[in-house]
Formats: sequence, C-alpha cells, structure tokens
Amino acid sequence: MPKSVVKRIGVLTSGGDCAGLNAVIRAVVSRAVRAYGMEVLGISDGSLGLMMRPLQYVKLDLSVFSGTVLRMGGTMLGTTNKGDPFAFPMPDGTLKDRSQDFIDGVRELGLDCLIVIGGDGSLGILKRLCRQGNIPMIGIPKTIDNDVPFTESAVGFNSAIRVCVDALDHLQPTAASHHRVMICEMMGRDAGHIALHSGIAGGADVILIPEISYSLDAVVAKLKAVHEEGRRHGLVVVAEGVKMEDGNSATMRMADGQQRYGGIGLYLSEAISERMETETRVTVLGHVQRGGTPSAIDRVLASAFGVHAVDLAARGRFGRMVAWRDRGVMDVSIDDIVAVGARQLDPRDPLVHTARGLGTYVGDL
Repeated sequence: MPKSVVKRIGVLTSGGDCAGLNAVIRAVVSRAVRAYGMEVLGISDGSLGLMMRPLQYVKLDLSVFSGTVLRMGGTMLGTTNKGDPFAFPMPDGTLKDRSQDFIDGVRELGLDCLIVIGGDGSLGILKRLCRQGNIPMIGIPKTIDNDVPFTESAVGFNSAIRVCVDALDHLQPTAASHHRVMICEMMGRDAGHIALHSGIAGGADVILIPEISYSLDAVVAKLKAVHEEGRRHGLVVVAEGVKMEDGNSATMRMADGQQRYGGIGLYLSEAISERMETETRVTVLGHVQRGGTPSAIDRVLASAFGVHAVDLAARGRFGRMVAWRDRGVMDVSIDDIVAVGARQLDPRDPLVHTARGLGTYVGDL
C-alpha cells in the first residue's frame, strides 16, 4: 500500500445536484480506502455540514456501497446552493460572515484534505474558504451546464443531455400529429452547451443559446421554410438564459422572493403564434434534467475523477481540480478556474458549424 501523509479526508457535494455525484463519492472512498488506507468522512449538505453544531457528517467505508449507490441520482450526502458562508443569511434578515465556523469544523474533524465536488461557483467559494483556513483542497467538476473551464466535460452533463434528447424524442411525434411547433426550454443560465448538444441530437429546427443573438423574424422564417419543405411541424430548443429580443432576461419570482430564469419558452411561443398561422406548445424541462439514473458516460467520468482526486491528495498536490481532456484525466489549478469563471460556448464552436450545416437556425453571427 502506497504511503501518504494524508490520513483522513472529507468529501462534500456543493451547488445544484446532478446525476453521477454518488459515483464520484463511491470512487473517492474506494480509492482512498483500498489504495491508501485513508479514512473518509462524508460532509452533509455541502458547506453547511461544517458550519452546523454539532457537525453533520457520516463515516464512509466500503460497506456503504452495496452496489446500488453507483446507479443512484442526486447525492447521498445532500447539498446546498444557498447560504454563502461569507455572507450567511441569519434569521433576523442580516448577513453574517460564518467562514470561521466552516474552518473550525474542518479542524474539529481533523481533516487532512477536503475533496469538493462542485461547479465553478462552488469551487470558487470553497477555494476561498480553504485558503483562509489553510485547508488542503482538491476539486472535482460537476454541472449539467458543462460550463466549468479547462475540462471538456463535467459530471452530470451527459446525463442531462440524455434527458433532454429523450424529451425531444417524445415531443416530435406529437408535434407531427397536430402540425404544431413544439418549444422545449432547457437549463443553461449563461452557457448553451445543453441546448446545442441536445438540439443537434434531437433534430431541432431552431436552437437558441445565450452566447449568440437571434431575431424573431429569423426564427419564424426558418419555421416557414420547414413548412415549405413539406413538413408541417417544428421543434425549437431554447436555453433558459436566452434573452428576449429587447435584451431583457425572462425571469420569474419564486416563493422565496428570488428572481430566477424562466419564461423564455412562453415568450417565443406567443411571438411565433402572432407571426404564423400555427399552434405552439411549450415544455419546460426544469429539474427533471438534474435527477435520474446517471448515464454510463457520467459513471465512467465520475469514477475517473474520483480516483485521480484521491491520488492527487495522496501526493500532496493540493489546490488542483481534476479535468477531462483528450480522452484522459489531468488536473489544473483551481485558481485558474476561479480566474476564468464560467465557460461559455464559443460561437465558432465546431458544433455550431455542425448545426448550421444541418440547416438549423442557431442565431445570427
């Protein structure tokens, strides 16, 4: 068994959930225990587990993974995308810096390293916390938006595409039966990776993404051209972060008072109906894209990431995020991830060219 100065590690999931998180946790535990004899503690509900008193965590060993965990969606540890430790909302409505509570929690558990499974936002916050507390950290990218820089894919992306394409496969026959235009609104706040991949795989006539501007006239012209080609129905894919033609975002106020993206599909439906003599219907996939059984690709990616993350910890190579490039696992500096921010889709991306080559309208360049 290789020697390592790291004896006890913590693992947590942070930010929105996605399929494949449990496969990452399984890989971390398997590699840590079998290869290095490490002890692994699973932190409950992201950073909250280290801020609560008593601390919320569970010891993870090989007996926990009976064979079903690999196949489960969500995260067995729980997660949170609220409550920034540097500006934590208190019951009286004020914001309090509780970063020291997090740091004290790590020290109380005696963790030699913290493995964080998160998106670019979560990794940035956790990196700041760990730097303040001098806590060794390794990052693993997960997000259905696939917008973490320096990695070709993140855990959860492939599973989300599978859900979206399955939805388009269900929408196409009913669109054809009733001669309608079906609009499918997908997740993608600032990046159109899900919409572009799903739209190509699902045979969409129109794909609208945040990175490329569009005009309603051009959308309608494309749908009319489809009719003139002899097909009396159409499919439109739109990312939730796409703005209305006037440049404003389509948002909805939630019960908790937060403004969140939503409604661009309805906006397009009304605009198309006004300009064409055709019926439109809108399907908003929402959180169905996050849940469900992870795809085989996401399980493989999660497993490779988990193993490499533990190997980095064992070698003392902290401050790194594992990444996938050129059909293999490598690692990059988390500081570089934070500096770059979310990875948007390049309008010159080869898949944009592919979509246009198929005759799909993908906005105006």
